[in-house]
Amino acid sequence: GLVIDGRTLEHVLHDSLQNIFLELTEKCRAVVCCQATPLQKSVLVKLVRSKLKAMTLAVGDGANDVSMIQVADTGVGISGQEGMQAVMASDFAVSQFRHLRKLLLVHGHWCYTRLTNMVLYYFYKNVTYVNLLFWYQFFCGFSGTSMTDYWILILFNLLFTSVPPIIYGVLDQDVSAEILMELPQLYTM
Repeated sequence: GLVIDGRTLEHVLHDSLQNIFLELTEKCRAVVCCQATPLQKSVLVKLVRSKLKAMTLAVGDGANDVSMIQVADTGVGISGQEGMQAVMASDFAVSQFRHLRKLLLVHGHWCYTRLTNMVLYYFYKNVTYVNLLFWYQFFCGFSGTSMTDYWILILFNLLFTSVPPIIYGVLDQDVSAEILMELPQLYTM
């Protein structure tokens, strides 16, 4: 790992040393920046996002972390003694730092699989309906007549666009939370 303080970070964030610093950080498993100013935190996150083309997660617990949380792809605020500013600026909020592991490994995995399956579902639903309309045009001689009344189309889209995502989003869990906590490698799938 690499530990860097705020004064050193100020020198590193200049244009001449950015690439060297990024090469060094890529070789480390963890980089800890201590006593950094809010501006340094946000610049560091911007630097990692733009130069390394990496997704960033910023975790903070106070008002000094708000700019870093807003710049990151995903921001997590920890509610605590320093107030609620970080929580209000974040995408997700947890009450304690130890809940971050479950947020990432369990809920992140479930959210990712649910979203990917819902995208596939929408493609399947729309291809099915467009295919039905396409073959109906052969039947009616390409006259442009409507196959169904407009209220049936509205009901079709309402039922098949809102109900399955709600049911799937609430009930689907491809792997149990206990297994996801024990095997973090499953997240990379």
